[in-house]
Amino acid sequence: MTDDIGSIVEDQFTKLLEQHVDRAAIQSAELKAMSTTLWDAVEGAGLPLALLPEAEGGIGLDPVAVFKLISTSAYYALPLPLGETIVAGALIGRNIKGPLSLALCENGAASRVPYGADAAHLLCSNEDGWSLIDASDVEASRGGNLSGEARDDLRFSPDNMEKLDRPHWLGPEGLKAAGALIRAAQMRGAMRRAVDMSLAHSREREQFGRPISKFQAVQHMLADASVQLVAACALVDNAAEAWGNDDFEFRASLAKSRAGRASGKVAEVAHQVHAAMGFTQDHDLNFYTRRLWSWRDEFGSEAYWQEKIGRDICAEGGAALWPRLISVTAGAVA
Repeated sequence: MTDDIGSIVEDQFTKLLEQHVDRAAIQSAELKAMSTTLWDAVEGAGLPLALLPEAEGGIGLDPVAVFKLISTSAYYALPLPLGETIVAGALIGRNIKGPLSLALCENGAASRVPYGADAAHLLCSNEDGWSLIDASDVEASRGGNLSGEARDDLRFSPDNMEKLDRPHWLGPEGLKAAGALIRAAQMRGAMRRAVDMSLAHSREREQFGRPISKFQAVQHMLADASVQLVAACALVDNAAEAWGNDDFEFRASLAKSRAGRASGKVAEVAHQVHAAMGFTQDHDLNFYTRRLWSWRDEFGSEAYWQEKIGRDICAEGGAALWPRLISVTAGAVA
C-alpha cells in the first residue's frame, strides 16, 4: 500500500512540475525571491509533508519514496526549497506552514542558507544544539550559487530561537548529513536529466551522415555516465533506507560523496556529447550541469565526507571494516 501511495504522489507531482516549471520559470527565478505562486501550488498538493508521519498531519511516505520525490524536483530544476522543507518538517516533527530551510549556525549567524530570505522558519544547528528560528525577524542578505539558486547570509537574535531536542539517531553533524542527502538526491535527479538529454541529442545529431549515437566513442561516454548515475542512485536509496536509524549519517556520507563524484563525470560527458551548444545559456543543459557543480559542494564536498568516512571506520577498528562494507553493500544492492 505504501509503495502504491508513493507512486501516486510521484505521478501527481510530475504532472504538477510539467504544468508549472518551464524554461521561463527556471530562468526568472535566478537570484530572485522565491515564487510564492509556485510554492502555493506545491504546498497545496501536500508535498512538503511527505516525510512527516500521518499522526502529525503528514503523508508519512516511505523515506526512499520521499527522496525520489526530491530527485524528481531536481529533474525539473524546481526553484524552491522543497527538499529542505520536507526534511526540516520531519526532523522538527510537526506541521509548520510555509517554506523551511536548514541553517548551520554560529554566533547568531549563518551563511549561504538555501532560500534563507524566503523561508518562514529555519531549522538551525549550532554548538548549543538545535533550534527553530522564526524567520520574520531575521536580517538577510541575498546571495546565490552558480546556478542562481538563492543562498542567503542571515543574522538573527538568540531571543528568536526555540530550543529543540536533536533526534536521538543523529549526532552533532546530523543536520549537515541530512542536508547532504538532500543534495545527493537532487544530484541524482539532475544527473538523470543530463543523461536523458544527452541520449536524445546523440540520436538526433548527425555527423558524417549518421547519428553520433552510432559512434563507439560516444557510446562509451554515455555508458560511463549511466554507470556513474546507477552507482549514485543505489547509495542515495541506501541512505534513505537508513532514515531514523543510527547508521544514517554514515550512509548519507557515502551517498553525498558518491553522488558528487558521479556528477562531475556526468556533467563532463553531457557537455562533450552536446559540444559547444551545451555551454550556451540558450540550451537547457546548463540548468542541470550548473546545479550539479553547485550542489556537489553544498552541505560538504566529496573530500569532506570522504574524510569523515575514513575517521568513522578507523574509530571502529580494523575488525569492523568488513562487516561495515558488507552491510552497506547489501543494502545498496537490495
